[in-house]
Amino acid sequence: MRPDAPALTLDGTAHIGGLHVFGPLHLTVPAGRITCLLGPSGVGKTTLLRLIACVDDVTDFTGQITASDDLSLAGRMALMAQGDLLMPWLDVLGNVTIGARLRGEARDRTRAMRMLARVGLEDHAHKRPGALSGGQKQRVALARTLMEDRHIILLDEPFSALDARTRTQMQDLAAEHLKDRTVLMVTHDPAEAARMGHAIHILTETGLEDVTPPPGTVPRPVDDPETLTAQGRLLSRLRAPA
Repeated sequence: MRPDAPALTLDGTAHIGGLHVFGPLHLTVPAGRITCLLGPSGVGKTTLLRLIACVDDVTDFTGQITASDDLSLAGRMALMAQGDLLMPWLDVLGNVTIGARLRGEARDRTRAMRMLARVGLEDHAHKRPGALSGGQKQRVALARTLMEDRHIILLDEPFSALDARTRTQMQDLAAEHLKDRTVLMVTHDPAEAARMGHAIHILTETGLEDVTPPPGTVPRPVDDPETLTAQGRLLSRLRAPA
């Protein structure tokens, strides 16, 4: 585990326009591990991520979001949102290195090209987003997130636009590059949570439920019997009435 990757704790209640979103809620995201958060639409999963990332200006949150090292979270997080949020006037390489550009730093073109090669887009480096498919755009967004090399990574449905084969490949890539980072990943896919989660939680309208993850090293094999069993349990729970 990286010594500079802290655990996260969220304690509080959220409202939007007077409407209750979630809480009282206590969520701990272990240091240096991938925590998967599932749940039906509308229970506040994305709101929770945006609150942690400090990019939510519409939610009234009462409580605390803290790191285990008691240091500020500012500058230590990267968020991959549901949309790719690519800049249409920049090419793929420019989008992957936009963080350095916004900070006034020299971009590491060599590292960016290696990252694009890993996501299968090295030959598309000079294309603009309009020339890419939805799945390709999502892979660019993943490469951009990994380029930031932050201690805390927040992922909101990062692989949802990908076909099954590519999704598995990108899960493997993310697990490799996010090793020892503190990761909170929102997903609607029980199979993804069963493969990727060191810890798994289900957020419902009534609170947070802990789910025991299957054994084995992340990312777990797609055909591992215990992983498949855990996937089935998660799906059954998600389909059950609240």
